Amino acid sequence: MTYAAALNEALHTVLERDPRVVLLGEDIADPYGGAFKVTRGLTTRFPDRVRTTPVSESALTGLAAGLALRGHRPVLEIMFGDFLTLCFDQVINHIVKYGPMYDGQATCPVVIRTPSGGGRGYGPTHSQSLEKHFVGIPGIRVVAASLYHDPLDLFTDFLARDEPVLHVEHKLLYPQQVATADALRGQGWLVGTDASPGALPTVTLSAVPRADCTATVVAYGHQASQVARTVQRLAVDEEVFVELLVPAQIAPMDWAPVERSVSATGSLVTVEEGTAGWSWGTGVSDHVSRSCFGRLRRPVDVLTSDSAVIPSSRELEAEMLVNASDIEHALVGAA
Repeated sequence: MTYAAALNEALHTVLERDPRVVLLGEDIADPYGGAFKVTRGLTTRFPDRVRTTPVSESALTGLAAGLALRGHRPVLEIMFGDFLTLCFDQVINHIVKYGPMYDGQATCPVVIRTPSGGGRGYGPTHSQSLEKHFVGIPGIRVVAASLYHDPLDLFTDFLARDEPVLHVEHKLLYPQQVATADALRGQGWLVGTDASPGALPTVTLSAVPRADCTATVVAYGHQASQVARTVQRLAVDEEVFVELLVPAQIAPMDWAPVERSVSATGSLVTVEEGTAGWSWGTGVSDHVSRSCFGRLRRPVDVLTSDSAVIPSSRELEAEMLVNASDIEHALVGAA
């Protein structure tokens, strides 16, 4: 099953299970079914609770907040992650603050889903990874879709808690096949999950046991899939063994899985598609450099895309975004 199909099935399921769930977004109605076809079939099956909206991200985010305050469970689609800037005020000054301001007497559990990232030549205003601007904001969980996390498990978790969530879905994930644990083991991976109590799982992938790995790499979303291919090739061709950690929740982080891996390997690389400068990886580096200081053999390597506006040219975009060559160079150096 492709990731888009798995996400569509998950949305069907949560709408079926919980009458409080409503889905809002631009151009999500059938027969179009959204810019990436994730919502196809939903307005036909749930016409009263799946609504296409006017083109105003700020307005529909405010509407979702009002619905959440009244007891609904709104799932809001922002057509492109770049347009999160248009609802930033609604999220940062309203949605995340209702719970603390009213001492828990009011909650605003809005789930915002949005396609993010480059790789398709969509140009500077439709290709960004802006989640770093939400990482560190108190009161919102930032969760990254990956091929290694079941979207139904994630959305079940979101709807069981009274917290707002930003769910970023790299658009290159949609046509790829979901990677089940059994399928991964069939490809020669050692697969595990690690999590603190109540936290979303961090998936671990390696070619050899952790004790034989000489570096840890933490990556989320589509970059985790990129990194996995490099980790596997290095193991087979170069006998360089790295453990890959794929967190679902990137803020607030569940630090325990990362600390356990780094304590064993002594080296860490972080990978993200966001641009360089004040990134998610710098936060990971800061924490791990402090918590694992005596066990690190080398400084943490933070791998990002270039600090530049994303070009429209596919060739220039590929040079600017973090790529397989960058990842391989970083992992070989870390090991």
